[in-house]
Amino acid sequence: MDTADNFTHSFARLHWHWRLQRWKRTLSRYVSDPRLPYSPVCISRLIIGVNLLWFAWMILRALIAGLGPRVILNPPTGLLMYFGAQRWNPEVLIFHQWWRCLTYAYSHGGLIHLGFNMVVLYQIGPLIEDQIGSARFFTLYTLTALTATLLGLWWHPAVPVVGASGSLFGLIGFAVTYFHRLGNHAHGVRNFMFQWAAIAFIFGLLMGADNAGHLGGALGGAAFGLLLPLGMRSHKATAHLFGTLAIVAAVVTAGSLLLQIVFPYPM
Repeated sequence: MDTADNFTHSFARLHWHWRLQRWKRTLSRYVSDPRLPYSPVCISRLIIGVNLLWFAWMILRALIAGLGPRVILNPPTGLLMYFGAQRWNPEVLIFHQWWRCLTYAYSHGGLIHLGFNMVVLYQIGPLIEDQIGSARFFTLYTLTALTATLLGLWWHPAVPVVGASGSLFGLIGFAVTYFHRLGNHAHGVRNFMFQWAAIAFIFGLLMGADNAGHLGGALGGAAFGLLLPLGMRSHKATAHLFGTLAIVAAVVTAGSLLLQIVFPYPM
């Protein structure tokens, strides 16, 4: 290896060491300082906000309906269906409520379920969004919500499903393949994601989580990570494409939540 190659290799190592340290400092700040101001350009925080608002509205409606405070930790299936839980048969396949393929990812089966998922998103979301950009991040998040529920169509079509964990495993699956492709200097991030996958898997076993959704999300995210072009030149070349896809994803997501409001499940 000549001098120029040595210099390039050393510079790449320093670049990734600096970036990994910056991410770790950012993650530590997010965890230790809840007073951080809201950033309107951080899509991962915006997704967290939508999840919190949707859950708060669900609890408020349940309390008004007289279901009692137990719904905060253990909402009944009827309430979850009313607020967008996914079930392929009969709601989607027979009654054509296709919006549930996305609304389920913003509905949660209790405060603990919501809290764990949002903590994971709060920690890994900004890291991935910082690397690939907001448009690609939201496209990835929405796409893996769909791949998660598609596997559920084969696995358990008659079981109601809620939660963001399909998309979260999608983010983890993406990070594992994408950061692996970036080389040895990014493998620290890849390993960090493996750790989160193990934690989320154990939590899922304890909570009786949707393993089909986890696998479907992870596979969709891993495929996205394998196919997404690397490098600044490719990033610029595909900016318009992913900008358009992100807008479509935002419109479809907002429309799905609106349709769930207009055509609710009997509570």
